Amino acid sequence: MLTFFGRTLTEERLLSSANYIRTELPTRIAHRIRDMQTLSYVVVTNPHMSHVYELYYKAFDTFRRVRAITSIEENDRYCKVISETLREHLTVIPRLAMGVIECQDMMRSEDMDKFMNTMLRSRISRRVIAEQHLSLTDTFHSPWHFPEAKMSPATHGDFVGEVFLRCNAREVVERCAVMAQALTKEAYGSEGSIARVVIEGHLDATFPYIPSHVEYIIGELLRNSIQAVGERYRRSGVREPPPIEVLICEAPQHVIIRISDQGGGIPRELLPHLWSFSKGPRSQTRLENLVKVPKMAAIMQEVKADMDSSQTAVVGGQGRKAIQQQSSLASLTGRPPNLRLGMGLPMSRVYAEYWAGTLELHSLEGYGVDAFLQISKLGNKNEQLSTRASIDAV
Repeated sequence: MLTFFGRTLTEERLLSSANYIRTELPTRIAHRIRDMQTLSYVVVTNPHMSHVYELYYKAFDTFRRVRAITSIEENDRYCKVISETLREHLTVIPRLAMGVIECQDMMRSEDMDKFMNTMLRSRISRRVIAEQHLSLTDTFHSPWHFPEAKMSPATHGDFVGEVFLRCNAREVVERCAVMAQALTKEAYGSEGSIARVVIEGHLDATFPYIPSHVEYIIGELLRNSIQAVGERYRRSGVREPPPIEVLICEAPQHVIIRISDQGGGIPRELLPHLWSFSKGPRSQTRLENLVKVPKMAAIMQEVKADMDSSQTAVVGGQGRKAIQQQSSLASLTGRPPNLRLGMGLPMSRVYAEYWAGTLELHSLEGYGVDAFLQISKLGNKNEQLSTRASIDAV
């Protein structure tokens, strides 16, 4: 669905995309407003929850008033409305997270996590289709675009809007490893060596994905592994810690990436809360750290944490710079390792499942962790919406 309008981009298809977004955004926001209205009164009146509710209601009221889009000029004005709303909603993730933690004793943790997962998955779906349309509009207005002509594979053909059709697993892992190692070195200075990342398996495996999403997931997993190995072996004075082993396996319909470390495994007391947004022994620390991250973007990756903001990623080995946009998970992926938000793993799973994949962790206490990320090579063909009725889940 994400690539349908952009395969051969014409004015008619761009307007069709605009009207698709025009009907989808208010509908999806309305479902989330209804979800918030079903929460108990004491939860909805939490300042953070109330802030999110007001943002959603304002966005719904704005989008529901948009009439059918029949010209490029109307589309351009609509894109400005979308962009402004996306900027306003940069506070949603941290405010939701703080609200969920503060209300953890007012609802069952299972219900709170289900609510949070639904809100975040829906937020991803809205931002993906909105950013995709903004990207298609930019493409339509670009000087190299010729209506009725298919894009040349030698230039921009591997991108359809925000979707990169040929993400190379090895290159994604390499980029994420460099960033994770740099962030860890920045946090701990020259105290000990940083674990190397060794990549094996099907090194030419490719799949369609939005680069910032897969880079967030893999970056989070690698950062956790590098940090765990560093902390374990720094105390023992080992000069060269064991490497992080990454195995890439390509099958006809999916790609599996296994990340294995020898960082000692996950503490037993944390395992029951590994995928929870609301519960856990470090809730108060997470709440204090979230206050330091007032905004989190949502789609594209940006480099932060005192790294060179001018750095750009080379996508697919073709020398094309990654699109420089504010990212939804930028504040997470670019944070220093010592600022723990407790959202990396559950957020990564939400992203993986949105794209019809899976994320699993197996901890061997006293030894290390194996993380398994399964990525669908078919992409998110139906955007996780097999029927119109199932939109309630999005």
